[in-house]
Amino acid sequence: MSDFAFRVQGEAKVSGSIEPQGAKNEALQILSATLLTSEEVVIDNIPDILDVRKLIELLKGLGVKVSRHSDNKITFQADDIDLDYFGSKEYQNNAKKIRGSVMLLGPLLTRFGKAFLPKPGGDKIGRRRIDTHLNGLNKLGASFNYNENTDQFYLGADRLRGTYILMDEISVTGTANVVMAAVLAQGKTTIYNAACEPYLQQLCEMLNRMGAKITGVGSNLLHIEGVERLGGTTHRILPDMIEIGSFIGLAAMTQSELTIKNCQIPKLGIIPSTFERFGLDLEYKGDDIIVKEQDVYEIENFIDGSILTVYDAPWPGFTPDLMSILLVMATQAKGSVLIHQKMFESRLFFVDKLIDMGAQIILCDPHRATVIGLARQNRLRGISMSSPDIRAGVSLLIAALSAEGSSLIKNVQQIDRGYQDIDKRLNAIGTQIERILD
Repeated sequence: MSDFAFRVQGEAKVSGSIEPQGAKNEALQILSATLLTSEEVVIDNIPDILDVRKLIELLKGLGVKVSRHSDNKITFQADDIDLDYFGSKEYQNNAKKIRGSVMLLGPLLTRFGKAFLPKPGGDKIGRRRIDTHLNGLNKLGASFNYNENTDQFYLGADRLRGTYILMDEISVTGTANVVMAAVLAQGKTTIYNAACEPYLQQLCEMLNRMGAKITGVGSNLLHIEGVERLGGTTHRILPDMIEIGSFIGLAAMTQSELTIKNCQIPKLGIIPSTFERFGLDLEYKGDDIIVKEQDVYEIENFIDGSILTVYDAPWPGFTPDLMSILLVMATQAKGSVLIHQKMFESRLFFVDKLIDMGAQIILCDPHRATVIGLARQNRLRGISMSSPDIRAGVSLLIAALSAEGSSLIKNVQQIDRGYQDIDKRLNAIGTQIERILD
């Protein structure tokens, strides 16, 4: 695959409206869940992005029939699975390329009694253990082996059995994996300290439509009564809350008015109010969010006058995937803020590029950065840089669009992993982003 870069013209102004793609983080769970039944499952609003394409190729390799109705609507039927494909080099090599492949473990194990997985890939944003996945599956009765020579995990079980599971961390993908395994397990499973993100709620609601018996959806205490089989269903993926937040940040940084369409606002939690604490003027019209044009936005202080601290937390806290957007926005705000990225220790390591662009940022440690807002008195300047991961990549793209002059962003495959045709979609509302061979 060729390497691409973005040549970005700064001082952009956007206008009109844009609609978020389907949620990447939900899609990877939902696609994995199609392995739980031999009947057809129709999924709509699937984002056509690199990580999703890779997972669909893995499903095809396993024997899942994939019928496309459009780029974003697909029927899956897992009625003839090739279990021998697990052991092939092709499967192992492809599974390494996407972290979402770890969510195939639960469905394959509970329905077919075995699963293989290499150490999964994904963003280089610090340690992202899969112990939570494996410990949960082990408590359901799976045996577990790791081959250091092949860097491969193997899980096996004649029949999983329901049990009480206290999750050692509030992991969205870990909870999803255990839920998918438990729906076909024998007996009752209770999961405490479960993640409760909207994406996980969507997964549970889809599984219930397929015949699963899950209660407590939306809380951190799930009860699952195992069933013998699941049937087919249809499902529509939520709009991507990370894209919505990214577009809010883009409008703010480029001093533009932008309408973000069909946002499913009740599913966004504290995301809109957190942006408002940064001084943004947001208007809500039905399910649309209108970001008003502002010359300057001012970050609130705490009531006692101390500077605002924003930190990520499991749902219903603020999502870690939008912390880099807030950080970039803060560089041009009036006021200062402490950005505390608790969940991943390497996600702030892109700030050196913003400092090179003229931002005033103090990286306190791997988890915390203090941003001194310039109130647009000194614009960022365009530079040449590389995208380290999906979310930092889009944040740097937003910074480049607001900067003086032009920028070159390399390694945009990282951005493509999470954002569908981002250059074309942003160019349609007024930006100048050119995709070039690097």
